[in-house]
Amino acid sequence: MRGSGPVVEVGCGTGRITAHLRDLGLDVSGVDLSAGMVAVARRQHPELRFAVGSMTDLPVADGALAGLVAWYSIIHVPPEQMPGVFAEFHRVLVPGGRLLLAFKAGDRLHRLEQAYGHTVSYDVHWLSPARVAAQLAAARFTLHARLDREREDREKGPQSFLLAVRTDGTVDR
Repeated sequence: MRGSGPVVEVGCGTGRITAHLRDLGLDVSGVDLSAGMVAVARRQHPELRFAVGSMTDLPVADGALAGLVAWYSIIHVPPEQMPGVFAEFHRVLVPGGRLLLAFKAGDRLHRLEQAYGHTVSYDVHWLSPARVAAQLAAARFTLHARLDREREDREKGPQSFLLAVRTDGTVDR
């Protein structure tokens, strides 16, 4: 399974990354927990498919995806819930399927009350890249690449990017 099959962006928000992946030639769709974000994504990218759903219970069949992208979406999941999230990612990927994660690197919790010019109320978890890599291994992923980089421009801290592969041949729930 190299380079073919459907891809889902989990935590797609307004669909910006989903659209970019489509522009790269991928068969991609998006899933987000927020019905409001999905509505915006559908309005801005009517040619793409978006669904409301949780990364802990994706509306995707077992072993149906060639790839899954979680671009800064796992930062909204408490670290103790991450093993369940990675088990769900494992369930929906085919053996050999790719998982790409981007997240804020660290070990802290930041509560946001104001963002993008709006009053909000949500947590942002800065995650240890080593801990995330260990959790991926426990969920039967093989780490293929890891990039940790220092903050840039307006970022508040370092960032991490992990590419993992589902290596076993079983699909479980």
